[in-house]
Amino acid sequence: MRILSAGWRMEYIQKGESKGCIFCEKPTRPDEDSLIVKRGEHAFIVMNLYPYTTGHLMIAPYRHVGKISSLNFEELCEIMQLAAWAEKVLTKALKPHGFNVGMNVGKCAGAGYPDHVHLHIVPRWEGDTNFMPVVGETKVLPEVLTDTYKRIIDAKRELEAE
Repeated sequence: MRILSAGWRMEYIQKGESKGCIFCEKPTRPDEDSLIVKRGEHAFIVMNLYPYTTGHLMIAPYRHVGKISSLNFEELCEIMQLAAWAEKVLTKALKPHGFNVGMNVGKCAGAGYPDHVHLHIVPRWEGDTNFMPVVGETKVLPEVLTDTYKRIIDAKRELEAE
């Protein structure tokens, strides 16, 4: 039998549910500590600590709002500009075959932080799903988050140099 190790999960299990808002807290810390990939004027891109797939990013406004309709024009525009940028950098860094892009608005829709709207950018590859999530209730990520962060930042630098 093979054993899969997910040592990073213990911190999450022991910590329990967060009392604060990660989308308000992360921008106050250094980018590398928070896994922030890019900052804009009105919104930022951060890696998801509990990703669906390798390279799963989230884009959130700095302002704490829970509905798309509460975002102002500048926030709406920048979130979509950052989504287009994320598609480029993830394509360069990870070479996915496609993407899922979406928002869960409200707790009943699956939002983990229903009071702070955010957009998910999830890279996908042909055949990237298997029996593990269904049978084993386990996700298998082929790379540690900090290694993926480094690959994305390296691709970001390459894009900026072009």
